[in-house]
Amino acid sequence: MSRYLTLSALAVLFLFPLVWSGYASLEDPSNYLEMARFGEGVGTYATNSVLVSAMTVAGTLVVSALGGYGFARFDFPGKNVLFLATLAILMVPYATILIPLYVLLGYLGLQNSLVGLSLVFVMFQLPFALFMMRNAFEALPRELEEAALVDGCGTFRAFSRILLHAVRPALVTVGLFAFLASWNDFFAPLILLNDGASFTLPVAVVSMTQRTFGAIDYGMLQAGVMVMAIPCLVLFIVLQRHYVRGFMSGALRG
Repeated sequence: MSRYLTLSALAVLFLFPLVWSGYASLEDPSNYLEMARFGEGVGTYATNSVLVSAMTVAGTLVVSALGGYGFARFDFPGKNVLFLATLAILMVPYATILIPLYVLLGYLGLQNSLVGLSLVFVMFQLPFALFMMRNAFEALPRELEEAALVDGCGTFRAFSRILLHAVRPALVTVGLFAFLASWNDFFAPLILLNDGASFTLPVAVVSMTQRTFGAIDYGMLQAGVMVMAIPCLVLFIVLQRHYVRGFMSGALRG
């Protein structure tokens, strides 16, 4: 009984800020109308966020799945050093390398680009994603892959048809983290994007809530919070089972 009381209390504690934000945003429904008409329109900013998040998730899943499989199944010179070097990205302060990355994107012709922003997000997601995927593939019995090879599958076909299906919970976990990081990030789009039509939702929401002499329109701010929070809540609810399994089966191994 005490367990359920504790869980209920925690649920109320975590849900209260969201409920309060929803109530505050609806006190004046015109907040949503003003937000929809701001600048290029909230639809443009939401589309930008969707595109950035989709490219980030796709890039992270492809690179981490292939990299995790390589680190888990193949031996090559410098394997451990390369893996540790990738994890070392976590020790680099996020804000300190955004300006060098901005200059680098300029050389690549990707400055003020949603594609360039997505590549930056993929880079910062790789340490966690590779760690998750390597452990997920290592948790699979090698007999599963060997049986596929005996049946005539090539290495890549066994990887794509069998092993990827077996590590689906880890893929969902990696994809969900990549989505949340790219969808909610404010600092990187603020630095790397300078065209209002390219802004993502976090930057647009902050811009639209600024008033004269630095005053903040809290009603519109709460409306923006709700617009940004709903997709995250939906994904968590839909993918909850896979997300939990991703952490429990192989993700924390080793």
